[in-house]
Amino acid sequence: MATIEIKVPDIGDFAEVTVIELMVKPGDSVAVDQSLVTVESDKASMEIPSSHAGVVKELKVKLGDKVAEGSVVLMLEVAGASAAPGPAPAPAPTTAAAPAAPFVPLAAVASPAAATVAAVGPVELRVPDIGDFKDVTVIEVMVKVGDSVKLEQSLITVESDKASMEIPSSAAGVIKGLLVKLGDKVNVGDLLAVLEGSAVPSSAPAAAPVVAPPGGSSVAAVVAPSAPASVSAPLPAHNPTVALTGLPHASPSVRKFARELGVPIDEVRGSGPKGRITQDDVQAFTKSVMSGAAQTRAMAASAPKAAAGGASDGAALGLIPWPKVDFAKFGPIERKEMSRIKKISGANLLRNAIMIPAVTNHDDADITDLEAFRVSTNRENEKSGVKVTMLAFLIKACVAALKKYPEFNSSLDGDALIYKNYWHIGFAADTPNGLMVPVIKDADKKGIFQISAEMSELAKKARDGKLSPAEMSGATFTISSLGGIGGRYFTPIINAPEVSILGVCRSTTEPVWDGKAFQPRLMLPLEPDLGPPCD
Repeated sequence: MATIEIKVPDIGDFAEVTVIELMVKPGDSVAVDQSLVTVESDKASMEIPSSHAGVVKELKVKLGDKVAEGSVVLMLEVAGASAAPGPAPAPAPTTAAAPAAPFVPLAAVASPAAATVAAVGPVELRVPDIGDFKDVTVIEVMVKVGDSVKLEQSLITVESDKASMEIPSSAAGVIKGLLVKLGDKVNVGDLLAVLEGSAVPSSAPAAAPVVAPPGGSSVAAVVAPSAPASVSAPLPAHNPTVALTGLPHASPSVRKFARELGVPIDEVRGSGPKGRITQDDVQAFTKSVMSGAAQTRAMAASAPKAAAGGASDGAALGLIPWPKVDFAKFGPIERKEMSRIKKISGANLLRNAIMIPAVTNHDDADITDLEAFRVSTNRENEKSGVKVTMLAFLIKACVAALKKYPEFNSSLDGDALIYKNYWHIGFAADTPNGLMVPVIKDADKKGIFQISAEMSELAKKARDGKLSPAEMSGATFTISSLGGIGGRYFTPIINAPEVSILGVCRSTTEPVWDGKAFQPRLMLPLEPDLGPPCD
């Protein structure tokens, strides 16, 4: 018996790759070419195989370690002549291996979905899988025939009942044909455009077949798809109550797919082996965000269909019928269909108003000194291009209050209370398409300038109808401001499954008694609306 070192073989022109999975432990018997660890570059993941058969005596790496060619992976006890070290074989890619080649480039193994070729020819660009949705509407076409597009460049924007989403290009090249227009209804797999250019990368999740030029001589390599692995029952797409530990366990192709759909990969719960995030998990997360939680869909289905527009007859609530009037008899009218976002927002708000017993408290905050500080800060940092708003200070103040009173940062789950140890603050934004709520993630970790810049960017995307589902999900508390409208007080509707919301109105200068005299002070009306268990 002899002990030898198993090292990382030649993995191409990569200085360091990260160990993301350990597939053996001390005492395990391994065969020749059996996978030992999985490593990941910025483009793909691959498995490092054993060059000998034997028994694992000691692991020399752990999760998160950086390794390179020649790094010792483990110590292996081997028998007989096999102890003589030999050249290490090429690593076995996670997906497949190119025949008769010592090394398959990382970019070539990023996805098991398609073959990789180096041809130049027409490429069909199709709608990728964005969840169980039919007939989503094209609300913006961002390219035209003749345009040069880059990989992952947005082509069109589509809108579901819940949100809008940009569809990216799965290849780079020149648009030769555009097959959709504003107002069209599209589904998964529908042809969007025909592209003349480079081949579809293997990592593109929605890649269409590439037509190679006559002769096929330009084909450089073909990566055969790996055999389908067994998939365990899907786990919930999103579990905000579980603390994040380290980097998300996902391959580069899955990470790229998540980026294309605007999905925060660290919020997706993996259903693969050892918690690995799969493409199905990303799709499930997208579907859950775009359609709302299952209970939200059930409530919307059971509510009157026209509740959002106020045209329900009230029968489902046991009310007298809604009056039906032919308004044209009294004068000229104009009928405009509401956007899908307005329709679904109305149904959600109706459900929240009915289902959540809430108490509204009215008070005024003296922000005289704070406003003076805000104005001076903007004056001193005028060149930065970031304008600090009062809402940014309110977000920081709310985070401090939520930390002191964690019941406000919780959600009901049956008879249990879920306390969230993260602070994502949503802010209501009025847009031409209806009410939308962008979310500032991890507001506790961001400063006033960063929050102000992020709010400005999210508000613009909301007005342009370009907010992704991920940018509207995960809020633990919401602020609704009517400062631009005016008014003294109002009662905001809690955004389920949150249990509280803060309403803010326009500040006014008022005389305030300081014990000796009335002083002019800038007062800000606040209306916190509290539901169970806060009230």
